[in-house]
Amino acid sequence: MRASQRARGEDVDLVDALLSADERRRSSSVRFDELRSEQKQLGKLIPRASGDEKAELLKRAGELSAAVKAADAAQDEAAEETQRLLLRLGNLVHPDVPVGGEDDFTVLETVGTIRDFEAEGFTPRDHLELGQLLGAIDVERGAKVSGSRFYYLTGVGALLELALVNAAIAQATEAGFVPMLTPALVKPRAMEGTGFLGQAAENVYHLEKDDYYLVGTSEVPLAAYHMDEIVPAERLPLRYAGFSPCFRREAGTYGKDTRGIFRVHQFDKVEMFSYVDPADAEAEHRRLLEWEKQWLTGLELPFQVIDVATGDLGASASRKYDCEAWIPTQGKYRELTSASNCDEFQARRLSIRMRDGKHVKPLATLNGTLCAVPRTIVALLENHQQEDGSVRVPEMLRPYLGGRDVLEPVAG
Repeated sequence: MRASQRARGEDVDLVDALLSADERRRSSSVRFDELRSEQKQLGKLIPRASGDEKAELLKRAGELSAAVKAADAAQDEAAEETQRLLLRLGNLVHPDVPVGGEDDFTVLETVGTIRDFEAEGFTPRDHLELGQLLGAIDVERGAKVSGSRFYYLTGVGALLELALVNAAIAQATEAGFVPMLTPALVKPRAMEGTGFLGQAAENVYHLEKDDYYLVGTSEVPLAAYHMDEIVPAERLPLRYAGFSPCFRREAGTYGKDTRGIFRVHQFDKVEMFSYVDPADAEAEHRRLLEWEKQWLTGLELPFQVIDVATGDLGASASRKYDCEAWIPTQGKYRELTSASNCDEFQARRLSIRMRDGKHVKPLATLNGTLCAVPRTIVALLENHQQEDGSVRVPEMLRPYLGGRDVLEPVAG
């Protein structure tokens, strides 16, 4: 755990503080049990005693009562401190994850061909200019109504979102995922249990009056769906595909990706989520990645797959693969999907277990983005644009867009 914390760039001393708190918890629990045992034994002696002996026993009983009360309080305090420190620890990093920060990832695979717009004889427009030509994106009125990093999808933009969501849900359903529409507001335990109230807390919207959190991903309600439950091993794997709005404060990104809809405060997303036997977690992680690659290949987008470095994992993931699509006007690959193996981390915090015969143990949870709508629209518009400002529709999406194969600029 110390090595994992060090690799993440997190506080290594937290491990020793936790060990110390846990030792206090154990010793205070033993002390409480000893005092309670003596108190019970004394309770049996008092009725049979008389005179000075009884008076002495009653005096001792009073002392024991106070000591038991104090020991019980010390036990609770130590347990609370242990739990508080435990919740601050990130998941154990997988030993094969590259060590470092955001830029220290390893490229595992590159898929598709990047278009040479210069050879085609025109300079590509960015997604916002294309969205305005198509009558699909309105950020000015989004800012007027809600502020920066908000937007309207209008006309064909709204239809494109619905097409993407329906196509993603269709792929996930065909792969065996149960479609889910999930709550966007969750209780603190759901948010904390999934690991989003640690290092990621600054990006979470909290409704203080009601003590609810707005989810940044349907991973949260999907992870908490089986909270405090024991799942029979024969029911595993359980796979869900959640569609939900997502809300993110985007703290710390001032001045970054401010143009258009690449980085916004509210967006819709289709998320895959799996509950599996821990022995199957790594294989399931690879399956989630393959479903994401299938999706991006179907959208005819050039992309690369990266093994995310330790310092960029997020608290709950032991390992994470990102698929980054090529964005022509930025001249680089940008994250479109992520697949994370959380092992038993979330299940332990949310008390989700599996029963295998007589054995009950935590199971493993994994999550994978299938379609984060705005970023997918960005990649689609820029990669499939044509010289006149129209955008070719990938064949996979055409049935969900009334059969149209091109999105045409609107008049005026």
